[in-house]
Amino acid sequence: MFESISARLTGRRRLVWIVVALLVLGAAFWWFGATPSSTAVKKGPPGGAVPPIPVRTEAARVQNLDIYLRGLGTVTAFATVTVRSRVQGQIMEIPFKEGDRVKAGDLLARIDPRPFQVALQQAEGTLAQDVAQYENAKLDLKRYETLRTQQSIAGQLVDTQKSLVRKFEGLTKSDQAAVDNARLQLDFTRITAPIPGKLGLRQVDIGNLLVTNDPQGVVVITQTQPISVIFTLPENDLPAVREPTMTGQTLAVDAYDRADTKRLGQGVLLTVDNQIDVTTGTFKLKAQFANDDDALFPNQFVNVRILVKTLKDVLTVPSAAVQQGSQGAFLYVLKDDSTVTVRPIKVGARTGDRVVVVEGIAAADAVVLEGTDRLRAGAKVRVIADGRAGTDDKDSAAGAPRPASAARP
Repeated sequence: MFESISARLTGRRRLVWIVVALLVLGAAFWWFGATPSSTAVKKGPPGGAVPPIPVRTEAARVQNLDIYLRGLGTVTAFATVTVRSRVQGQIMEIPFKEGDRVKAGDLLARIDPRPFQVALQQAEGTLAQDVAQYENAKLDLKRYETLRTQQSIAGQLVDTQKSLVRKFEGLTKSDQAAVDNARLQLDFTRITAPIPGKLGLRQVDIGNLLVTNDPQGVVVITQTQPISVIFTLPENDLPAVREPTMTGQTLAVDAYDRADTKRLGQGVLLTVDNQIDVTTGTFKLKAQFANDDDALFPNQFVNVRILVKTLKDVLTVPSAAVQQGSQGAFLYVLKDDSTVTVRPIKVGARTGDRVVVVEGIAAADAVVLEGTDRLRAGAKVRVIADGRAGTDDKDSAAGAPRPASAARP
């Protein structure tokens, strides 16, 4: 009997402890779980609404758009001359400094002139002797002709004297040529600049013996003002270049550095090559630059942009706004209710960061530039930056930096 009562009390205690444990667990769950859960619900959008997608927009605008073609080129000096001696002799003077800019005719080096002065004097002496004999022969001829009219001498003597006069006349001409040649050799002892340009490094020193047409030369002159750039374009761009040049237009050409960020000079197109390179499918062009600041250096690699035409008052949007789909190009256009709609468009020429829209939108329509990866038609958006202020800027493209290659419609 006592055992059954004890077992009954023990079962009640267990039940009490179980109930107490459940109450403790429930209180702990409510304290640590229910309160944060309610807080998280308050932070979320009410009723499960999707937050607006942040985007950046810019208004389509009407402007003048410059169409550029881009190519790779090499700066080439208009003329390059290795200055060599035309006579042999010892160098007595080198008055130039390396890197100097010279004009045509400036003295670059002087060779010892004494041997050539002696040769000139010898030639002049021989000429004087033959001139004296020539004058004497002419006087004798006059005497013979007088005597012949008096029938005092035979006619053969007169003919012989005439031949002698012609002989001395030829000798004097030959001697005069020898004098001129000796004087020319003496002039060649002064080595002068044949073209204007910039001097390179000196190849010889004073005291050395120069030989005729030494391949090393004295110095190299490169004509860098003006300077030329030879560049290539794909053969598909040939009509775009030929059409304006055939009508007499002068096309503007810009040269940029290797990084394609800094403009080194502005020039004009001189000519187009007369054939297409079949191995590369390109053709060569030559442009001229004043290069007053020496920004262009011979054999330098440059990026070239040639302005082929300017489109007047065309509707343009940023290139980043144009999307491509299975049906072609389209834009996300912002509506007044802060949602976006999809507009199929037809694009035209492209240059730099602007593209011409032929049809599909109107001027001042706000198109989405950034955030397009999450957009769908009718999506709610929040504009974080707006470019509507540039709507009336019709000529901004003319000064837009870094124009890129042109794409024909």
